Amino acid sequence: MNKSILIIAYTGLLTFVLSCESNGNRQIYATENQEELILDSSHNLPFICVIDTPFCTDSACSGMYRGVEFVPERYIDQLKLNGTDVAHQYSNKICEYVGKKLKQLYRDSLYSKVDFNHIRISTKGMNGDSNYVEYKVYIPFKRVPKSQAMTAFDHCGGWGHTPELKKRKFDLLSSPNKIVRNKRLWISRLFKTKEGLQEYWIQWQHTACSR
Repeated sequence: MNKSILIIAYTGLLTFVLSCESNGNRQIYATENQEELILDSSHNLPFICVIDTPFCTDSACSGMYRGVEFVPERYIDQLKLNGTDVAHQYSNKICEYVGKKLKQLYRDSLYSKVDFNHIRISTKGMNGDSNYVEYKVYIPFKRVPKSQAMTAFDHCGGWGHTPELKKRKFDLLSSPNKIVRNKRLWISRLFKTKEGLQEYWIQWQHTACSR
């Protein structure tokens, strides 16, 4: 889809007005060395919001969100969000890519699971005065026997509050699609950043994968 982008030369203090791409496939940004005001005419949003497409290898997936922590409610539908917590919803994006990669590794006979012990998350700027956060996530894999391989991944988190793990477990295990093999979930310890993000990471064996 063609989108016109207006680039205006700007001297003095660097100013950003960026578009938030909820699908993570496109970024519009200005570096510190550019003296430009960049507007995406398809959204023309008055805040910074850059959602990186997660990068996955056979060893790990990683990615970063940069921008505002929350958006006004009027932008929820426009940005295809399920709430105003745009920064925290990057956890959904990274889980989507990790789940796809686990399935690919299984199909390629590179049987793997997420290595909970070496997950890394950071939320520089969260709860700061600037309303700007850099949320970074790193999810590594480890090789395991076929019987231990995982094929699905999710999270249960709280952006400044305690995650509702009991409810999340119920939702996954009671799914009418019966997505969890043998109704067994593997759940990480509670990860916390010093700024207040709390996340449980969840993986399981998908019923659609044959043994």
